[in-house]
Amino acid sequence: MGTILKWAGNKTAIMPELVKHLPAGSRLVEPFAGSCAVMMATDYPSYLVADINDDLINMYQQIKEDPEFFIMIASGFFRQNSEDDFRRIRHGFNNGESNGKVWRAAAFLYLNRHCYRGLCRYNKSGGFNVPYGNYKKPYFPHAEILTFAEKAARATFICATYEETFTMLRSGDVVYCDPPYHETFNQYHSAGFTAREQGTLSALLCDHVNNGGSVVASNSDTTLIRYLYRDFQLHQITARRSMGVVSGEGKSASEIIAVSTPYLWIGFDPAVGRDYTGACE
Repeated sequence: MGTILKWAGNKTAIMPELVKHLPAGSRLVEPFAGSCAVMMATDYPSYLVADINDDLINMYQQIKEDPEFFIMIASGFFRQNSEDDFRRIRHGFNNGESNGKVWRAAAFLYLNRHCYRGLCRYNKSGGFNVPYGNYKKPYFPHAEILTFAEKAARATFICATYEETFTMLRSGDVVYCDPPYHETFNQYHSAGFTAREQGTLSALLCDHVNNGGSVVASNSDTTLIRYLYRDFQLHQITARRSMGVVSGEGKSASEIIAVSTPYLWIGFDPAVGRDYTGACE
């Protein structure tokens, strides 16, 4: 079964390969929630699911709390599928013209399923600015919502940065990181994800490994990413990608799945400008 949202970088297609590298544990932590494809395809006793996008987390929380009510509200939105309808709902979404959190969550699903290629993108003012997708009959994910609600009973959803999420880790947590990919378009929210932040993230992941946790991370197959994760086990895969592929390369790209090894240490690289993953001893 697919995910509730259309999502750039959705991991559904590579889950058969990804699950091979996810170890057992009492809790899976995802600092970059995205479509929640990993949560839906795994069976951990509990989950901590975080994302900086408060609209995304609000939608997941509303579905968890009352999926039937959410379906009733959201299905009403899906009866409106003209460009004028889309612009009106997007305007209301961006200008606070709503009846509360459930309305906003349902509008977010509507915009995702009706906008161009399901892209989630905001301008610097925080307004959703993806244009109308002009789909004949956008799919309403009724079954996916109900299935998600069942799994969500085991999950805690928080709107937080990845740094904030790492302060909540416990020894033994399994962390799966799917950050905005290096050298791809990554300004899906009001700020991008820089090379410096890639370095910060890899350092935090190393800290967790050294505190007894396990880490699996996905990213682009680039020189920087191979450097930052050079003491992890690196598995190269080819994945379908609808965005962020260089012109002429088709719709696939090389990616890395980085799997932690038991002992990592932290060094400093002035070229990256941040702590990075150092060599194992």
